[in-house]
Amino acid sequence: MNEILFFGLNETPKLFKNKPKIITKSIQFKFKNENENENENENENENENENEKQIKQISTGEYSTIFLFENGKAIEYLSENDSKQNPSKIQIEENIQKVSSGGWNKAILTKEGNVFAKGENINPKNSKEFINISSLIEDKNDRIIEDIVSGRFSIYLLTSNQNVYGIGSNYYGQLGFDSETLSKTEKPILMMKNVSKIFSGTGSIHVFLLNSNQELFGCGYNEFGQLGLGESRKEETRIKN
Repeated sequence: MNEILFFGLNETPKLFKNKPKIITKSIQFKFKNENENENENENENENENENEKQIKQISTGEYSTIFLFENGKAIEYLSENDSKQNPSKIQIEENIQKVSSGGWNKAILTKEGNVFAKGENINPKNSKEFINISSLIEDKNDRIIEDIVSGRFSIYLLTSNQNVYGIGSNYYGQLGFDSETLSKTEKPILMMKNVSKIFSGTGSIHVFLLNSNQELFGCGYNEFGQLGLGESRKEETRIKN
């Protein structure tokens, strides 16, 4: 059994039914695998059960927290589930390698290099359904994904060819384009080539890209100077390719 400690502001509880307050002491959260409560599963393979209990990664977004286990399965706690405090399984048939929970969207990277995502800016027709967004990349040679990052309204994909694609909202220029030219996209668009790493704070509306020459590029919201532009109060900026 894994034991996880939580602390911080609990104004909109995702895991606990508490009134809004600042948690000054860490809260111990003991995660129970659902199989522990089912007698009929007592004879299942012990090693497999152990992998189901071992947490590989935790991704916390604005409205959900996702747990990824060593067996390639994942669950998420949604804010609307507070009344029941029950997790929901992420229904992806492929083995999950990484999870990323942002603001209004989330992304799942599988070991096969596919990316499944959902959210209002990703699949407006059904925001609760995961779709394969990597298959929407026009260049078929760029459809193997190595890393994912979820922002507040956008998702970023780093391909095996070191190209970065963005999908979702570009309202603040977070996809690297002028928002008047492109407000949003439901298909991944090429943002930048020759990228080795993508960085984004959880649920943010700006992103940083590091290329192979160790040059850092930023784009998106800059009202508080988070892009490193000094005293500039510009709301958006674009990547200069």
